[in-house]
Amino acid sequence: MTSIIRPTPAQTTRRWIVLACAVFSVVAAYGQMAIGWGQTPEEFSADSDETLRVAGYAFSIWGVIYLGLLVYAVRQALPQTGESLLIHRLGWPSAAALLGIGWWIFASAFDWEWATVVLIFGSLFVLLVPLLLNAGAIRALGRTERDRWMVVWPLAALAGWLSVASPVNLLTILTGNGQLTESPSPTVWAMLAIVIVALVALGVTARLRMLAFALPVAWGLLGAFVAEQERNAALAYVALAAAVAVLVGAVILTFRLKPGVERAAD
Repeated sequence: MTSIIRPTPAQTTRRWIVLACAVFSVVAAYGQMAIGWGQTPEEFSADSDETLRVAGYAFSIWGVIYLGLLVYAVRQALPQTGESLLIHRLGWPSAAALLGIGWWIFASAFDWEWATVVLIFGSLFVLLVPLLLNAGAIRALGRTERDRWMVVWPLAALAGWLSVASPVNLLTILTGNGQLTESPSPTVWAMLAIVIVALVALGVTARLRMLAFALPVAWGLLGAFVAEQERNAALAYVALAAAVAVLVGAVILTFRLKPGVERAAD
């Protein structure tokens, strides 16, 4: 069960820092769109996207992700929220990831290409590694526990979307700079990226036994299918097959064991 132990002053400070980082990431994203300085994230992503493209509508998932992150961060700031194991272990990594996605907005706006690569991959790994390291505690969460829905789901969903956005970001920059090798062809590189993303999604889901990571991945791969249908049909259908495999595989991996059996195994 979720701990009701009250946070120490140091833990309370960490919680307020997490909240500040969450607000920063949201303000950076929507503030950039409102003010209009520099490139929008969509314009940055569309530049040199000849190798792998994701349909623009797919990026609307950020609205859901930001909402979940705000719920996660605001809940921690409430005095009645106890210092649970997962809040404690995921606090600082989440703050780093939130700062990373916020600074990514600035880097993309000013076309600091390789800075965006460092920031987006850094945000992914700083979040994904502690999620995997705490997989046992995550699997042991009850279906109705708040940490499941207000800690793990927002952070895993963010990590899932970043696992799609990171290789797309990298391929876009390599293509624009002429640094993507022609052998194998760009299409093969894009297919390889899609397969790796799908395998990572299934691997993470096998560890966490939650759909939170896989759903944004499937959404992003479906967006690649939609975007590539007219331009590169072969790539589009690889993306569609990967999306279906991730979705079906994630459902099987999430629900194949009863909660009691899973806890006993840990």
